[in-house]
Amino acid sequence: MSKIKSLDELRQMKARLESEMDIREKSNNPDKLVQIRVAMATCGIAAGARAVMNSIIERVEREKLPVIVTQGGCMGYCYAEPTIEVKRPGEDPVVFGHVNADKAMEIIDKYVLHGELVDGILPVNYQTIQEKI
Repeated sequence: MSKIKSLDELRQMKARLESEMDIREKSNNPDKLVQIRVAMATCGIAAGARAVMNSIIERVEREKLPVIVTQGGCMGYCYAEPTIEVKRPGEDPVVFGHVNADKAMEIIDKYVLHGELVDGILPVNYQTIQEKI
């Protein structure tokens, strides 16, 4: 480890360590937190998913929201990219389509924080094995 030469370097190190600790603490109980998965397959990235994910992460970090943000692969909704899946504790996941940074903030404000549904929900088009039996 190199020597810290300035107050700014110390602040940067502190911020990095706090971020790492936050990630570790959240990963201990992921089922008790809201989970947001951004589809980051090629079609999602081409449609702007990277900007959506960055805006969500910035908001979660800035406001210290009890949310885990991850990236996923293709969810099969290429026509509706960028898409995000939001899973609130104890509830079924909900997939939102045609999400941009502004829509992502609306989803956080209304659905993530208050459980209020917003426009843009994609219908479930599959059955689980249990439903087929």
